[in-house]
Amino acid sequence: MAIDYTKRPSPAAAPPPAAEPPPAVSLSKVTLTKAAPTVSLTKQGSAGGLMRINLNWDARPPSSGGGLFKRSQPPIDLDLGCLYEFTDGSKGVVQALGRAFTASPRGVAEPVIRLDGDDRSGTNSGGENLFINLAFASQIKRVLVFALIYEGAPNWAAANGVVTLFPASGPQVEVRLDESRDGARICGIAMLEQSGSELSVRREVNYIVGSQSHLDRAYGWGMNWTAGRK
Repeated sequence: MAIDYTKRPSPAAAPPPAAEPPPAVSLSKVTLTKAAPTVSLTKQGSAGGLMRINLNWDARPPSSGGGLFKRSQPPIDLDLGCLYEFTDGSKGVVQALGRAFTASPRGVAEPVIRLDGDDRSGTNSGGENLFINLAFASQIKRVLVFALIYEGAPNWAAANGVVTLFPASGPQVEVRLDESRDGARICGIAMLEQSGSELSVRREVNYIVGSQSHLDRAYGWGMNWTAGRK
């Protein structure tokens, strides 16, 4: 009698338990943090059109002290601006101070970077806004977005500032000023940078004791500065 030595098939293994779904990711906003400081605008389809960069903050911080000794804090006036460098080598600053509201590379007539104005009162619910025309992204080498405490105590924690980038398409990009440094009046917030064919945004949140010239030196812009006023 022939004997069959072939193995019988093993019983089917039980299916593994279903994996838990990953945490929900917001498709409308990306928040840059220390742990995840960079996002590619090119990869998320946001590297074209007109991008708005908004700064919003609490102009009137809460009162300090208590009872009869409760004191109102002076309002905080933040100014939004940026250092820029184009691929043609031209560089400069866009800010309310000195009324430098626009910038363009050589040979481009329309503003590529534009500041919408100066909210001196801090009561404008829309905050302050920079606009960058990313139709000219290939001519942008780097743009460092910054905020300056023009008036009021250098108290970033009380200002509770947040910068939000609104690309023409794709999710918003948010950078919260969730750190502080005593005595610092200027903060490098985010760097918009072109590397090859990729345009990215990197969180900085770098508080500098000093003025725009000190921010310049910290990032190697190499410009000459003179005193200005609004």
